[in-house]
Amino acid sequence: MTKNLRSFVVLCAVVAPAAVLTGCETNPVTGRTQVMIVSEEQAQSASTQAYAKTVSDAQSKRKLDSSGARTARVRAITERLVAQAQRVVPESATWKWEVHVIDDPSVNAWCMPGGKMAVYTGLINKLSPTDDELAQVMGHEISHALLQHGRERMSRAVATNAALQIGSIASGVNLTGLESVAMIALELPNSRTAETEADRVGIEIAARAGFNPNAAVSLWQKMAQLGGGSGTPQWLSTHPSDETRIANLKALVPTMMPHYQAAVRRGDNGRSVSGRAG
Repeated sequence: MTKNLRSFVVLCAVVAPAAVLTGCETNPVTGRTQVMIVSEEQAQSASTQAYAKTVSDAQSKRKLDSSGARTARVRAITERLVAQAQRVVPESATWKWEVHVIDDPSVNAWCMPGGKMAVYTGLINKLSPTDDELAQVMGHEISHALLQHGRERMSRAVATNAALQIGSIASGVNLTGLESVAMIALELPNSRTAETEADRVGIEIAARAGFNPNAAVSLWQKMAQLGGGSGTPQWLSTHPSDETRIANLKALVPTMMPHYQAAVRRGDNGRSVSGRAG
């Protein structure tokens, strides 16, 4: 954390009730105070533009997944998860959700503000996830958007700009050119706190959608094994997989099983999209 951003965080804690209400917000889901220079509207608008460019570039390079079955699988799983996202953030029902599979060897997946998502073929090919495990990946990334972690990272990107002064934040800052900031934010790691939040919400979204919560544990075990190879996957580098995280997920499983079992009874889990349910 830079000196300016560190000072701003302290400022939020001390005088947020009066002076910097536009810069600090309390998340209604987690109760955590977040530094939010960028508004949700700005974050979603910038993400929509950046996402369109990303998809267009991938299409021009013939990098959009050509496997109809693979893309259909990802979209079918995502659709079930999005239906449950509204339980966490009702406003997400109005988002223009979108997901593409990009032909890229990186082990990566992400969800931008407003529900713009991508899964890389490297994640699918190298992890060989079951439907339940893939649902944990997407549920986790969807949760980052629901909990406004992307917006938080965009705000960090703006705040750490050397030309930005603390005094200008309270009075209003020119936030032009946010499309590039949205892309930069994708490369910034989430805090451990944000990752824990996304783990907790993601596993519940997946369970309510009829995906076995035990798959969260097996997924991260696979990620840990993959990270022990010749190099750390991109997705793993910003999503720390360690014994503590796996232990935390194991502890969450018993509380999530009733949601999963209720979904199964309702028939919400359906048939395996790929024939490889976990």
